[in-house]
Amino acid sequence: MSFSRILLPVMIIFLVFGLLTTLNGEKLQPGIKGTITDKETGKPVANAVVELPGTEFKTTTGADGSYFIANVPEGSYLMTIRAAGYRRVNVVRVQVFAFATTTVDCALTESSRSDERMESIFASELQKVEREGVELSEGDIIMYDHEVKKSAPGIMAAPMPAEQCLSRLSQNAPNSGQWLPHGGTTPPNGEPYSGTFFKHYGVNPFVDTEDDHFSTFAIDVDDASYSVARGYIERGNLPPADAVRTEEFINFFNYDYPAPERDKFKVYIEGAPSKFGQNADMLRIGIKGQQINPADRKPAVLTFVIDVSGSMGIDSRLGLVKKALRLLVDQLREDDLVGIAIYGSRGEKYLDHTSIKDKDDILFAIDRLQTGGATNAEEGIKIGYKMASENFKEGAINRIILCSDGVANVGRTGPDAILKEIKEYVEKGITLTTVGFGMANYNDILMEQLGNKGNGHFAYVDNLEQAKRIFIQNLTGTLQVIAKDVKIQIDFDPEKVRSYRLLGYENRDVDDDKFRDDKEDGGEIGSGHDVTALYEIKFRDGASGKFATLFVRYKNPDADDEVIESNFALEMKQIKPDFANTSSSFRLAACAAEFAEILRESYWAKDGNLGEVLKLAQELSFENKDDDDIIEFTAMVSRAKKLWDEKELLSKDD
Repeated sequence: MSFSRILLPVMIIFLVFGLLTTLNGEKLQPGIKGTITDKETGKPVANAVVELPGTEFKTTTGADGSYFIANVPEGSYLMTIRAAGYRRVNVVRVQVFAFATTTVDCALTESSRSDERMESIFASELQKVEREGVELSEGDIIMYDHEVKKSAPGIMAAPMPAEQCLSRLSQNAPNSGQWLPHGGTTPPNGEPYSGTFFKHYGVNPFVDTEDDHFSTFAIDVDDASYSVARGYIERGNLPPADAVRTEEFINFFNYDYPAPERDKFKVYIEGAPSKFGQNADMLRIGIKGQQINPADRKPAVLTFVIDVSGSMGIDSRLGLVKKALRLLVDQLREDDLVGIAIYGSRGEKYLDHTSIKDKDDILFAIDRLQTGGATNAEEGIKIGYKMASENFKEGAINRIILCSDGVANVGRTGPDAILKEIKEYVEKGITLTTVGFGMANYNDILMEQLGNKGNGHFAYVDNLEQAKRIFIQNLTGTLQVIAKDVKIQIDFDPEKVRSYRLLGYENRDVDDDKFRDDKEDGGEIGSGHDVTALYEIKFRDGASGKFATLFVRYKNPDADDEVIESNFALEMKQIKPDFANTSSSFRLAACAAEFAEILRESYWAKDGNLGEVLKLAQELSFENKDDDDIIEFTAMVSRAKKLWDEKELLSKDD
């Protein structure tokens, strides 16, 4: 008898009994529990406040340092722990499961009144889950019946040996001994995600203004690189340098630029001496797009093109796609239409365009999606564009939303081959948003290029919170374009500026003489979107007054022949004398940029110190206690620093 036939009945019996009792005979109480202790002495900390911000769940520890929060709904939470005389701790992404108790034990660091730092850590470093009588740490594995017939990449679903179907309860498990759905474990060389594809676009240098005083690039509101890096770090690995795009780290955050009341854009300028070296000043240029009321947006004709190939069965990628699309559909209006194309070994029309008045039919179709087969991305995208073209509505938002891990192993599959097929549709007014899913077997190059060249943008979803960010918080911005082919050019005055360096945007570079060539592709900005660019600038001694002119050029999305160009003076009075006196949002942008520069091993950050980045991140999280993104960022930097320090130790041992 096979191993799987023996194991499954045993597991089922064990789990059924576990529903009633734990191993020690006590009734399982779903919720979050743990013990709070002093990091130095190990003694319990009484009267510590344990809270899930944004909910009503809050408790204090007893004399033994223990706490319990009962009846917490299934989901992912931020937990804060506060106690007099100790630093506040933010525990990011505490996972709560149905019929399970999550244990989060935490040791607090003593602090003085003047010490305003906070510690932020991922829950995956702390938590254990006791589920249906089985206690699981983050590294333990459990098998579920539905996983025995899961597809491997490029293979139709079929029964597999149980030992090849083992998977983790939590996707946040560390990489040691991680089982892959196609068999084998993660290699010990720090490259655990086989089949991932990223491209390095180089690193911008300092440019002498006597050689070139123009800096020209297409705007980019994508932030996928940040989410990809977060996924690596949360799982206990530093991201590949090629996966890090500095501008996408910067543009992940909301800098609270006020939206213009009448104009398409409003520009915000701020500068100060750079905190992170180069003996330069840092200049931030923020551009905020006009905010359109959701009730006033155009009707949408959406075509979902969904990858249902075998690789989408890894890590429940298709399950996350389904949840993400349900979120989007729930936000649409009755005058919107949704159609679905799918592709595995072959592409096919799956759901004709259907009115949101029949939303249940759309949701039913989404719920029935299953994985299997190879990945014929080219055919799937062609069918999606054909459907979108047949249902094209003049004056509406005609958008394709591609959900995939980017794997393409049937057909011509390269970005150029696929883009040739869709160019005519782009010119007709059908835009493309690509949403990436998954870590192993993930093709970042294909997904980003499709988003950029498809006159849309590119996002990456590694968890349900990110899906909500894309499909709920900024749905109108995702759909309604207010300006297209947006390009930026800065003309630096060589008499005031000696040299400059643009941080990121290497793959969005535009030749200076193409700035006013309106056939040259630029970026798109949606309703309420903002974009931020950072420069390091070396001024000449005694520089004063105007030192540069900023030009912004774009097309009206409803009339290609209407081109608008605006210009703004950049003046020395906008450069503050001290970095510490700048706005919190300016310091956040600088912090995110330095973090990215270090992770991508930029020459200009060769002396960079993640300890300094972490210190600034902690200060920012204290100033912005209610900003979950900044708190999570601090946890991300903290985890990355530990991983970086471990890498340095290993390299010294070698």
